[in-house]
Amino acid sequence: GASPYLATPLPVVEAMLRLAEVKPGETVYDLGCGDGRILVTAVEKFGARGVGVELDKEVLALARENVRQHALEQRVRLMQGNMFAADVRPADVVALYLLPEALGRLRPLLERQLRPGARVVTHDFPIPGWQAARTEKLARGDGTFHTIHLYRR
Repeated sequence: GASPYLATPLPVVEAMLRLAEVKPGETVYDLGCGDGRILVTAVEKFGARGVGVELDKEVLALARENVRQHALEQRVRLMQGNMFAADVRPADVVALYLLPEALGRLRPLLERQLRPGARVVTHDFPIPGWQAARTEKLARGDGTFHTIHLYRR
C-alpha cells in the first residue's frame, strides 16, 4: 500500500540531511517527496541538488509550488511516478519517510542501484534487514522521539 502523506517536521529534515553528511554539489533523492521540503532544505542549507519522485498528483503540485516559491527550479527536479520503478543510480543520498512495508519493497532497488559511498537516511522506520551505520533520536517535545537511521552502501 501507499504510505500516507505526512510532512516531516523541519528540524527532523535538517537532522536527516546532517546525519547523511550532505555536501555541496551532491544529489539528494526523496522518494515519496511530499511537499518537497527535504529537497528545498537540501538545496538551500546544504548546497545540494534535489530529485523528487511522488505518485500523488495533488501532493506533487504542492512540491512544485514550494520549489517555485523558493526559486529552485534549476536545482530541484520533480517527477510524477512510482518510486518502486525509480532510477536512483545518480543519488549520493536517498531520503525516505515511509512505512516498513514500503521500505522493504524498496530495498532490492536500492541494493541494485546505489553506488558505493551512497547514503540512505530514513525517518522513524529502519530498512528491514539492513544494518544502520548510525541512529539518532530527536525529542518531539511530548516525551516521544523521532528516530533517524543512516545507512551507507
